[in-house]
Amino acid sequence: MSAQTDAFPQSPPAPLSKDSDRGPDAGRLRIVPVRRTGQWAAAVAVLVLLALALNSVIRNDAFQWDVVGDYFTTAAVLRGLGLTLWLTALVMVLGFALGTLLAVLRLSTNHVLHAVSWGYVWLFRSTPILVQLLFWFNIGALYPEILGVRTVNLLGPVTVAVIGLTLHEAAYAAEVVRGGILSVERGQIEAAQSLGLGSWRRFRRIVLPQAMRSIVPPAGNMLIGTLKGTSIVSIIAVQDLLYSVQLVYHRTYQVIPLLLVATVWYAVVTSLLSIGQHCIERHYARGSAGTR
Repeated sequence: MSAQTDAFPQSPPAPLSKDSDRGPDAGRLRIVPVRRTGQWAAAVAVLVLLALALNSVIRNDAFQWDVVGDYFTTAAVLRGLGLTLWLTALVMVLGFALGTLLAVLRLSTNHVLHAVSWGYVWLFRSTPILVQLLFWFNIGALYPEILGVRTVNLLGPVTVAVIGLTLHEAAYAAEVVRGGILSVERGQIEAAQSLGLGSWRRFRRIVLPQAMRSIVPPAGNMLIGTLKGTSIVSIIAVQDLLYSVQLVYHRTYQVIPLLLVATVWYAVVTSLLSIGQHCIERHYARGSAGTR
């Protein structure tokens, strides 16, 4: 008997089902979601406060929304808006062109080029943009003539604005581009070198497309910041959007509605730029982890 028992071992007992452990009412149990009463109460309170604030803005006659509608699309305001958009686009293109050059110099193994790039970024990031604009606006006190041309005639308010904003933005663009280049894995560059690709082709075909994933988000923030930052050029009498509405309310004394005109236009343009930034980010994020 013992031999038969060893030859034919008995099968282990069947495990008890989970329902049998839970009792006869186990089939009627259901999962109940956690009630987040505090969060919903806070959300309702926030919505109520927002509704009250919006109602006070709309129904307050001091905002003079009818005046805002009258001046929103006037020729003077649209000319100022056009100059603001043109100045923003030009400064961003020139700033990133110079910033890319500075980033390449910063990553160079040549100590002199590295030091020059670092010094430029340090200088223009250490001084306020308003101080830089006023300095360039008064450059004639230091150099009355450049190449035989009087600086008063050479550097008008718009030219000063372009120069000052471009040099300022280039310092920040250099750090954005440098960070994007450093985000590319070293193995990608070594693989391109092993294929015999030249330095320019490696940068254009391998480094830059991958670096754009890290460059686009801060570059989009810089673009929106530059758009709003152009309002500072009104201090040197450049007729941008803010200066245009200032000319109007200095004549009509309707300060609040004219400032609302500029505010709404800035909000509209920045919203459109944010949508464009989102689309570009999705384009360069294709194939990366966490994206569809």
